[in-house]
Amino acid sequence: MASCTSTFDKCLLSLRFLRHLQLRNERFLSTSVFRLAADDNKPPKFTPPPKPVIKDKNQADVSQRKFLSPEFIPPRQRTDPFKFAIERKDMIRRRKVLNIPEFYTGSILAVTMADPNASGKSNRFVGICIQRGGKGLGATFVLRNIIDNQGVEICYELYSPRIQSIEVLKLEKRLDDNLMYLRDALPEYSTVDPNMKPMPFPLAEEVPVNQMKVKMRPKPWSKRWERPKYNVKGIRFDLHLTPEEMEHAQKWAQPWLEYDMLKEYDTSELEEQIFKEVQAEMK
Repeated sequence: MASCTSTFDKCLLSLRFLRHLQLRNERFLSTSVFRLAADDNKPPKFTPPPKPVIKDKNQADVSQRKFLSPEFIPPRQRTDPFKFAIERKDMIRRRKVLNIPEFYTGSILAVTMADPNASGKSNRFVGICIQRGGKGLGATFVLRNIIDNQGVEICYELYSPRIQSIEVLKLEKRLDDNLMYLRDALPEYSTVDPNMKPMPFPLAEEVPVNQMKVKMRPKPWSKRWERPKYNVKGIRFDLHLTPEEMEHAQKWAQPWLEYDMLKEYDTSELEEQIFKEVQAEMK
């Protein structure tokens, strides 16, 4: 009897010991889980905020594209290069006072010009650039707009001291480098809202090219734009001319000019030299 009691006591002790180990393991697991949860809820390590970028809104954004205004490239003729070097100095001096932005034929600009006859002593005109011409200080550009069903064109001298500001409202290119044929096109292609807001444009990407082709008014036109010498790509000739008329216009083609080596004028090295000079002076 005594041996049975001792065996029962041993079994009871072993069960108690196992229960104690089980409770201990459960307590350890719950503590580890709590610690892990506490570690997950631990606030992140403090990192100081980045330094603020101070941007002067009075300074215009500088394009990251490599752009040289075409009036800096002298024409190919017998002229004194010293003359154009002196003109470049004056052009750079003017650009330090007046911000002349990057624009092309087909871009929409807003030009504010001093006008003693205006009520506010200044006049603001919004239009599409249809032509850029001239070299050096004689560079010009033409803006066109339709106002009260009447075509209005203003030719500005790019470096005129009367110009107060030049703002690019929409930067884009067209299929042609000369848009003088808009005079013979429908008015809707030359109409620009005078209260147009500036449209953002990328500073590093390529300038978008507008692939639009305009519809013309009934003939006669100011020039025979269908002839090959004008090389116009932005007109829907198929809506106004028959195939026979288009074939007849090809009679005025001058294919031999493609082989005229005297007309080739490689300005790549000259442009690189002038670009470095302008960038050094502007800095």
